[in-house]
Amino acid sequence: MGNKLPFLNVGCGSSFHKDWTNVDFISTGEGVIAHNLLNGIPFPDNSFDVVYHSHVLEHFSKNDGIKFMSECYRVLKNGGILRIAIPDLEKIIQEYIRLLSELKENENDLYLNASYDWIMIELYDQILRNRSGGYMVEFLKQNPIINEDFVLKRCGYEVKGIIDYFRVQKNNLPGKNHENPSGIAVLLKRNMSRLRTLPNKVRSNMRKKILGKDFQYYYEIGKFRSSGEIHQWMYDAFSIRRLLKGTGFNDPAILTAFESSIPGWEKFNLEMVDGNVRKPDSLFVETTK
Repeated sequence: MGNKLPFLNVGCGSSFHKDWTNVDFISTGEGVIAHNLLNGIPFPDNSFDVVYHSHVLEHFSKNDGIKFMSECYRVLKNGGILRIAIPDLEKIIQEYIRLLSELKENENDLYLNASYDWIMIELYDQILRNRSGGYMVEFLKQNPIINEDFVLKRCGYEVKGIIDYFRVQKNNLPGKNHENPSGIAVLLKRNMSRLRTLPNKVRSNMRKKILGKDFQYYYEIGKFRSSGEIHQWMYDAFSIRRLLKGTGFNDPAILTAFESSIPGWEKFNLEMVDGNVRKPDSLFVETTK
């Protein structure tokens, strides 16, 4: 690990610090190690004082999430700190219930209707979408967004960046599509690798002829849903504490983005941008091995 701190950022995406060891499914920047995290964390036992991941766990299935947390435990030193940020299912549900209640009295209120649509997107679209960005992208393409303040309060800096991108570029959202196909998708991908030099439309037509129209349709859906973009499980304060204790961790604590036992936490800017929380809809948890 050279001169790096004994700190590990797993599934780092584009938010990482050069003094940490950073790992993601694909390399997202200089020094970021590309590794399929479904195959474990590529370091020996007891390697790190700190392991951190933000909005990663929900992209694993429930069973794979247990394995992933066990891997976090394995690579931590005794007494080491694990810090997690995940979407907070409880807060999403609470907001849904609040909006539903207010709409019963004001069902024609455009702002409430838009906020209800957004919270439904948070709850369902990221789990059920069959194409990149899903309904969320379509919502964020609107100009103006009638409830933009509500959306930004919920989801913060990263969503603001998407909104600004659409308004400036008037183009499609550039996605971070973690590709992790399995089973039939792997087989098809290998067999079709020679088609990649052909135009997309030609490749699509050839697959339809070879596989049949229905198979092509389900192949595309399966390829997307195994890409790593969708949420496969959700957590609240109770279920994440139960998961952590079940994989060996001690006394998980619910914190804020500003609170941490990690030495020098505030200087790494992993959860803050210009003093603002990157993902304010998060549930922040720390625990020790």
